[in-house]
Amino acid sequence: MKKYFVTGLILLLPLAVTFAILRFLLIFFTKPFEGFASHLFLQWNLFPNGLFIFSQEEVIQYISRIFILIALIYFTILLGLVTRWFFMKSLLKFCDRVLLRIPIVNTLYKTAQDITKTLFSSDKNTFEQVVMLSFPRPGIYVLGLIATDSPDFCSKAADKNLISVLIPTAPNPTTGFLLMVPKEELIYPDMKAKDAIKYIVSCGVIIPKENNPEVL
Repeated sequence: MKKYFVTGLILLLPLAVTFAILRFLLIFFTKPFEGFASHLFLQWNLFPNGLFIFSQEEVIQYISRIFILIALIYFTILLGLVTRWFFMKSLLKFCDRVLLRIPIVNTLYKTAQDITKTLFSSDKNTFEQVVMLSFPRPGIYVLGLIATDSPDFCSKAADKNLISVLIPTAPNPTTGFLLMVPKEELIYPDMKAKDAIKYIVSCGVIIPKENNPEVL
């Protein structure tokens, strides 16, 4: 019985984690537009008696999220085409200047812009180097991903060469801790970033294989 339970758990856990992450992303992207879409579909009086065990409000909510997600995908593709083909680049620069002059909004916009440029820049190696470090106390080790060098003023304040390291949490790697660690305290295991993420998401069940050099 125990073996059957463990086998079933191994099969269900990846599905559950994948579903949880997809559900989080779906809600994150569709929540700002959900009220408008739901109000629009309710005016059309779709599914007045509900559907199966779901009430009309629940059905409308699910339909709204799917509709918004599809619309966002097509809008993103269209925006990319227009940006590449026409004068959108100049318009985006104008929007940048306007948004950067608005208090509070300029801080949020600039932060999001910097993060996006850093993550998708082709000449960056962000989150590609796996490291080990003692956390939350000496003698206990965790896996982390190097983000970049810590700000100079932080390194000067600590009088050490600090490295910014992201420590993803298990089983949800979209949350974690951002630590500034002295470079000499980092350990560099022979592990790829994707293998480290698999290990963390599986709560230590999936053990990465050692990257042995090929024998010529």
